[in-house]
Amino acid sequence: MTGTAANIGVVGLAVMGANLARNLASREGNTVAVLNRSPERTERLVAEHPEAGFVATFSAEEFAASLSRPRTAIIMVQAGAATDAVIDDLVRVFEPGDIIVDGGNAFFPDTIRRERAVRETGINFVGAGISGGEEGALNGPSIMPGGSEEAWRTLGPILRSIAAVADGEPCVTHIGHDGAGHFVKMVHNGIEYADMQLIAEAYDLIRRGTGKSPAEIADIFAEWNRGELESYLIEITAEVLRQVDAATGRPLVDVILDQAGAKGTGAWTVQTALALGVPVSGIAEATFARSLSSHPEQRAAAAALPGPVAPVSAGADAAETAAFIEDVRQALYASKIVAYSQGFDEIRAGAAEHDWSIDLGAVAKIWRAGCIIRAQFLNRIAEAYAAEAELPLLMSAPYFADALVRGQEAWRRVVVRATVSGIPAPAFSSSLAYYDGLRAERLPAALVQGQRDFFGAHTYRRVDRPGSFHTLWSGDRSEVEA
Repeated sequence: MTGTAANIGVVGLAVMGANLARNLASREGNTVAVLNRSPERTERLVAEHPEAGFVATFSAEEFAASLSRPRTAIIMVQAGAATDAVIDDLVRVFEPGDIIVDGGNAFFPDTIRRERAVRETGINFVGAGISGGEEGALNGPSIMPGGSEEAWRTLGPILRSIAAVADGEPCVTHIGHDGAGHFVKMVHNGIEYADMQLIAEAYDLIRRGTGKSPAEIADIFAEWNRGELESYLIEITAEVLRQVDAATGRPLVDVILDQAGAKGTGAWTVQTALALGVPVSGIAEATFARSLSSHPEQRAAAAALPGPVAPVSAGADAAETAAFIEDVRQALYASKIVAYSQGFDEIRAGAAEHDWSIDLGAVAKIWRAGCIIRAQFLNRIAEAYAAEAELPLLMSAPYFADALVRGQEAWRRVVVRATVSGIPAPAFSSSLAYYDGLRAERLPAALVQGQRDFFGAHTYRRVDRPGSFHTLWSGDRSEVEA
């Protein structure tokens, strides 16, 4: 270690940590101390990037000594026990007022627990969601920090220096205290699950419904990316569909095993939504679709089960094919609106539950660049919350309501086509059902509540007078006020 004082340190130098350290070092005013459990990785990073001027350290004590006060360290290690171990090491050598930032994908209740424990030492603990993958970490991610206002005063300028920029604004804002940052990152990832599943369903519908090749569908997605669906995920979908496998000469998408992996953030989003009582059906179906894909033994057993007697053929004429593809585009956009509306509902509910003051418009803005779900669409979300900060339902904002009116007939045609053709479209279908559920004048929940009262005396309310009531189902079936 040299005598140079660093203003920021990074612990954990796998690809994400190394790229974040390089990003930090490339910004004027930053000197970066680095530490890794394996000293060889530290030495390799420093040797490969002499331009970064890293301060190499090889123990927690040396790392702490290299940092100017208040010491600020970003942890980029595997979530779970490894994170706790690094926190314990840093707490041992840091002092009150110093700052420890967990930049991994931690489950927000763990962040709440860690922040509470670390706060007792006088040290600030910040859970920061960082989105954008390896490229974002190096060139500019979207960053969602929680933690105290005191920590944000020191961290803010550093994080603004490395964040992605959209319309001249850095894609970082102080989300709220303790676990708020990791909570918002979790929901971001849940929305990402839904967005990806919807795109995959659109591809499957076009391929099976029209017979077009992956390369031809790539051109369709590239065209879509020049309109209201413009986004990083649509852009990379076209790239994936164009890729040809060098070994077989087949489209790469046909060589990849059709079993989707997951790291848990989708499931966390759904589990948390259930606990909050917030329906996120699009995100849930996307998460379940990955689970279904990963049970080959069940899929093999189901292969003999019957499908449609007369599935819709791919033999439509050019005009019908073009009309169907346009229907899929509109259905994709409408379903995307639902997924984001549900995600922002969950953020609002989580903020109320945990006493976080989360600015939903600011969240939309910091997702416009750097992160995986970056899209033109997020400008419209930011505008909706700028017009009405307490907007109760995102999809009811004029822009989105108009888009749903324009797209709903196409959306319905696509769901019908998928159903009669035996093409699974769970995210499209559940999103439409959610839309219709919200707009229904009356729901069958009245019958459900009657059933609950029958077997469990759970009571019910009436439409014509206040109070709670119970029918004496096992008696004379008269009604009594509960």
